[in-house]
Amino acid sequence: MESSVLLLLIVLVGFFLLLVRGHPKARGHLPPGPRPLPLLGNLLQMNRGGLLNSFMQLREKYGDVFTVHLGPKPVVMLYGAEAIREALVDQAEAFSGRGTIAVVQPVFKDYGVIFANGERWKALRRFSLATMRDFGMGKRSVEERIQEEARCLVEDLRKSQGAPLDPTFLFQCITSNIICSIVFGERFDYKDRQFLRLLDLIYQSFSLISSLSSQVFELFSGFLKYFPGTHIQVSKNLQEVLDYIGHSVEKHRATLDPNSPRDFIDTYLLRMEKEKSNQHTEFHHQNLMISVLSLFFAGTETTSTTLRYGFLLMLKYPHVAEKVQKEIDQVIGSHRPPNLDDRTKMPYTDAVIHEIQRFSDLIPIGVPHKVTKDTLFRGYLLPKNTEVYPILSSALHDPRYFEQPDAFNPDHFLDANGALKKNEAFMPFSTGKRICLGEGIARNELFLFFTTILQNFSVSSPVAPKDIDLSPKESGIGKVAPTYQICFLAR
Repeated sequence: MESSVLLLLIVLVGFFLLLVRGHPKARGHLPPGPRPLPLLGNLLQMNRGGLLNSFMQLREKYGDVFTVHLGPKPVVMLYGAEAIREALVDQAEAFSGRGTIAVVQPVFKDYGVIFANGERWKALRRFSLATMRDFGMGKRSVEERIQEEARCLVEDLRKSQGAPLDPTFLFQCITSNIICSIVFGERFDYKDRQFLRLLDLIYQSFSLISSLSSQVFELFSGFLKYFPGTHIQVSKNLQEVLDYIGHSVEKHRATLDPNSPRDFIDTYLLRMEKEKSNQHTEFHHQNLMISVLSLFFAGTETTSTTLRYGFLLMLKYPHVAEKVQKEIDQVIGSHRPPNLDDRTKMPYTDAVIHEIQRFSDLIPIGVPHKVTKDTLFRGYLLPKNTEVYPILSSALHDPRYFEQPDAFNPDHFLDANGALKKNEAFMPFSTGKRICLGEGIARNELFLFFTTILQNFSVSSPVAPKDIDLSPKESGIGKVAPTYQICFLAR
């Protein structure tokens, strides 16, 4: 499929090249990079390994800050923890704009809390953070929600009686139920057909967004959008999820009690009503729909993929799982569920979770940023709206901060005394003003789910540890964990 799309692309571009002379110079003074061809940009410098591998090769020649033309569009690449922090933290406001991901742009457009810009983004982010805090930490804390979900998972895993199973949808169920309880005000049974359909749509979409064909689409979306391809299936999948969200919003509207909002949707509807006379309000139906889609998608797929990678790593390195279980036995025991207060007393387990996040490298290219004004950065002038890719993978694998960047080693996060140590290059949730707004909930989920499972079960694989392949199924904007079988054996 990819090769046929590429061939079609080259034929079409060849025709357009006859009509084009030269390449327009960008305003400002962009960082160095390979010379682009008209319309093609730096296509000839891209290899079959995908965008990340291509960028890594270019970085060796051009350094930590360089420019790549994705088709006709110049994009500035930031490599390594120092360059990323210098931009996203030291010049946080200037780099706080959100760029586009071509394959989801027709659905998200510039709406919702993830892809909005300017005052729209600021208003939606303030509202989302406050509302998630209220319903994640308020009457019923997020800790209690996760503990209840972990209990449900343990009951379900006991029914498997140690038989091999694919954990993909179970891990999706537990992480999705946490965000669902905050956004929709309810959790779903693991066998609920509608729920499983939504999870399948999200999993399929994340895989397609991360595929090689989506990366080709990113280069030439301007005319590839008129041809069949991955982008059509992604839009179709996300539209089906939006249809469900729309039905849920209407049910909320019909049963809304202004004195007792139940969840994110209720709170948003009340804010819409309050601001209905404001012609410039950002609290309208479109922003509600896309914000809920954003929270549901991100809250389901990111943490569940991290858990899938985490337990695959425990199968690959059983001695690490054994050390975690030893710490669980010493600190928690077997007669009570783990709680968040346990985390500070369990430095090895915490280091393992940090290393799982670093090694799994879930969003390797990072979600695109753009500069909100003409910006001077390291001696270069980036014109307003220039897109910027903070390559998070380069920070998580930065050899200046991690002794063995390509190896799974929890010691990366432990000091000489065995205590947890911070690392400036650890930014799996990105950093700066656009840092993932669900970071706190995700960190709590990872700790409580991971420890509860290993408190109750030992894990084993039908495949010998040395034969377990950690290679991702897809690696593009996101990284998709390989499918595998795991046995949960009651302890």
